[in-house]
Amino acid sequence: MKVAAYQAPLLAAGSPEAIEFIREQVRRCELEGISILCCPEAILGGLADYSKNPSKFAIKTDDRQLDKVLAPLVSDTVTSIVGFTELSDDNQLYNAAAVFHRGRVSGLYRKLHPAIRRSVYSPGSATPVFRVGDLTFGIVICYDSTFSEPARAMAAQGATALFIPTNNGLPSNRAYPELVQEARASDLARAVENRVWVIRADVAGANRELISHGSSGIVDPNGKVIREANRRRADLLVADVVA
Repeated sequence: MKVAAYQAPLLAAGSPEAIEFIREQVRRCELEGISILCCPEAILGGLADYSKNPSKFAIKTDDRQLDKVLAPLVSDTVTSIVGFTELSDDNQLYNAAAVFHRGRVSGLYRKLHPAIRRSVYSPGSATPVFRVGDLTFGIVICYDSTFSEPARAMAAQGATALFIPTNNGLPSNRAYPELVQEARASDLARAVENRVWVIRADVAGANRELISHGSSGIVDPNGKVIREANRRRADLLVADVVA
């Protein structure tokens, strides 16, 4: 099965361009026979931690609002993993990733460790796995990948691939190129520990407030780096994953 990691441009908060950018990648994936497209963390709306109004770009999932937002990404052959800020029915914010499969949200992952420091997001509590075709996979969001336990729990449920939506957009005084190597070290550790493929999708570039060097990459179960993205610019990484 072919999978892809989309290193998306680092957009301004709430940018309406995000859906169109993802839609273009979905169409490209259709042409290239790619089955799963992983997009970055909070690609829809940006990270709420950097917003003056954290709920402004949050999306509900209990009333099919998210299905409507993702409707332009409908595909018969491509499943998209899309990061967004979720507004739950009890008004909690979650840093979440949706599995969008054939026109509907078929699964959801909530980030377990919202931030190294204080965050507006509530922590998730579940480590689900998902299945598309013959591939069973897990999702961990960004900082979650530095912990062994979530990936281990997913591998124990049969996951042979781990997708990591990431958003390393940081203020200029906190952004540093070495963050790419730190992310890759986590990828290698999770791959070797669990004998799984690891597919990370980050943002890259700069907007008025944030900078990201772009840490997207694909690592095989032996810890070999198969693909790495160009620094500071958009990219699409593709690999054949053996289930």
